[in-house]
Amino acid sequence: MTLRLSTVILPVDRWHEGGRARWQRAEDLGFHTAYTYDHLSWRSFRDGPWFGALPTLTAAATATERLRLGTLVTSPNFRHPVTLAKELISLDDVSGGRVTLGIGAGGSGFDATALGQDAWTPRERADRFGEFVPLLDRLLTEDAVSQRGDFYSAEEARNIPGCVQRPRIPFAVAATGPRGLRLAARYGQAWVTTGDPKLYETGTPEQSVEALRGQVEKLGAACAGEGRDVADLDKILLTGFTPDRTRPLDSVGAFVDFAGRHRELGFTEIVVHWPIPDSDFAADQGVFEKIASEAPAQLG
Repeated sequence: MTLRLSTVILPVDRWHEGGRARWQRAEDLGFHTAYTYDHLSWRSFRDGPWFGALPTLTAAATATERLRLGTLVTSPNFRHPVTLAKELISLDDVSGGRVTLGIGAGGSGFDATALGQDAWTPRERADRFGEFVPLLDRLLTEDAVSQRGDFYSAEEARNIPGCVQRPRIPFAVAATGPRGLRLAARYGQAWVTTGDPKLYETGTPEQSVEALRGQVEKLGAACAGEGRDVADLDKILLTGFTPDRTRPLDSVGAFVDFAGRHRELGFTEIVVHWPIPDSDFAADQGVFEKIASEAPAQLG
């Protein structure tokens, strides 16, 4: 099984002061996809520069030619399906059909209250996500959509000419719970996980692998329930949130060992964060680029 290597470039640099060069370097290094977070701010970066995901990806689309582009992840926390669909169709057009939408239910962080609302409970997030994804699917595949929902509605929303990619841009659905996994099985072209968050602080790499094995098995059950072969979905691991943290980026050998263990679980894509000094994603830039250049060939 071929294992793809992708990266996440956080939107923390001004475009003309390193931003453009970073996306272009990602293409030169041969990454399959370069994603960015779709947040209004994020954790330790909250009081520093942070730019919008979709404008950044649009700029990246004009600065690159082959690199796929995407979000990890977009959520209902501050998005509405109608406006999001219009922006995604535009981005897909500008990029020539190189966009993947990573999409999840959202969390309880800064985005959850930025529009002045109270943070939703996990159940409320799941309820909204369960309505958000099917409506977005329709908006990206139909010329005109009218639908009334409990949380999201559309009234003759027009999206002509639709996506360059047909029938629409691919969805990479981030989920670990039963409702989210069913959405991934029904609407996803890929599934995304960061591992088991309960293991981040005190777990071991071995426990993490077993937890991920369990998640893959649950995805398989969800696919079976939808009459779908789980092999039809790409399986994406966003690294940096397992007990290994950044250790896989210590050397080419360390990364090949890490990636190989997860490929055995069925993962088809490993995503690593582009190094940012003095942050949770600090790593040696030279080693990072060596991994990008040499690891794929060793993984086969």
